[in-house]
Amino acid sequence: MNLRMRLLFFALLSVFAATDIVRAGDSPRVVHGSSDMYSASGIALAWGILRGADEAKTIVVVRIVVDSNNYPLAAVTGIDPFTERKKTQWSATPVGSGLDVRLPRPSFGDLPRTEFRFFRSSEQARADAPELVVYYSGVPDTAPEFADEAALDKYLAQRIEGARTGKGTR
Repeated sequence: MNLRMRLLFFALLSVFAATDIVRAGDSPRVVHGSSDMYSASGIALAWGILRGADEAKTIVVVRIVVDSNNYPLAAVTGIDPFTERKKTQWSATPVGSGLDVRLPRPSFGDLPRTEFRFFRSSEQARADAPELVVYYSGVPDTAPEFADEAALDKYLAQRIEGARTGKGTR
């Protein structure tokens, strides 16, 4: 093989490799969350419900804690799986040391699929190209209800600690 053919071969090989890298970045990893706690490498979610005076005033709280080196930004999207209508419930936000997403419980009836979308960079967030999507179909049946904020906060802190230590018990 002469030098010109070798250069052409390596140029084509580079193009194909770059195409595979771009394609891999286009598709997020999608996982289904099912219980009131989700835990994976560098991420933990814990669900709880703060009862209001009635259903309309009841709030679902999801505490998000991440390794900010992996996923510094998170967003939440509600989706109606039948009409495919989407609504941004929480815009891409820095998670920092933790983030409590608060959504009215009735919103889960209108938009039953909830996607927690995790981004590695602000560029990914602007392009709405998450690295990871953790989705739920409705509020997990195991999410407990609390009458006061302090009890809910204590529970969520315990669940997150359990997720981090691998002791995800109540």
